[in-house]
Amino acid sequence: MGTLIEETTSVASVVEALDRDGVVVLPEFATGAWLAGMQRAFRQNLARPRWNHFDGYRQTELFRHMVEDVLMLDQGFVDLAVHPLVAGVVREYVGADVQLREAKGWLSLPTKRDFHGWHGDAWYDQATIKDRIPREVKAAMYLTDVRSGAFAYVKGSHRQQAPRMIRKSEVGDKVKGEILECFGKAGTLVLFDTSGVHRQNMPILEPRWAIFYNYHQPTVPLQKEDVVGYRYHPLLLNAAFLGGLDEAGRQLLGFGDKTHYQPDYERPPRFEVIQAINHALLLAKIRLEDIPVLLKDLARHYLKR
Repeated sequence: MGTLIEETTSVASVVEALDRDGVVVLPEFATGAWLAGMQRAFRQNLARPRWNHFDGYRQTELFRHMVEDVLMLDQGFVDLAVHPLVAGVVREYVGADVQLREAKGWLSLPTKRDFHGWHGDAWYDQATIKDRIPREVKAAMYLTDVRSGAFAYVKGSHRQQAPRMIRKSEVGDKVKGEILECFGKAGTLVLFDTSGVHRQNMPILEPRWAIFYNYHQPTVPLQKEDVVGYRYHPLLLNAAFLGGLDEAGRQLLGFGDKTHYQPDYERPPRFEVIQAINHALLLAKIRLEDIPVLLKDLARHYLKR
């Protein structure tokens, strides 16, 4: 059934299990008001696509709606990021200088299509780093009960090879190990070494909400596509949620670290025609709303003559 850890577990026992299996499951880690606050904020951002001055989700593929920068949305997301158990585990497993480098989530839409294959997360510059596999841990939390389309991990597959896409035929042949399917209730936390072989399993029979926090050392060179896309930009934070942070929390969130900051960054354009059409429609709507004001100004002008 995998590695199930009680709430009272120690950092050392989680690190030991993570080192051995590459994955650790903590059932119902977040509950009550903590979980409910995150769910409300997440739901609100799934109401519409992000556009103009409307916050919402981003979509670049058919079956997932992405919610970016979740640390901006609710106190609970920040509390999870710096939780003593999570912080202790990533510092022990990755290194004392580890930072949270990404915090986002997504809605996985119901589908029977196999769209999310087996893989290890590619993130560092493998052309530069060939003699080792830099450590990276993700903390994944379900915000809905997951009874299908669960996160799946091949236990013991971590730190065996440079992360890459894995053919289905390799699992059980070249990639050996027990496949752990992480079903669970909302609030279940999964910590895993991203070099291990994993995926979102199929089919997905009901919508799944999940958040993913990415912890690695900021000094590790990044792969080119993540530099171009500015994926690991400094975290976007809400000042209202940061009042209780101590120095260790500030370090974990990367306060003052400009290692991967890109001044005057401009994202490479996509969907330019659609953007131009949307902009034209928006300007037309604003001009239509301005017609009554224009007519009143004209009437006042002629009445004064």
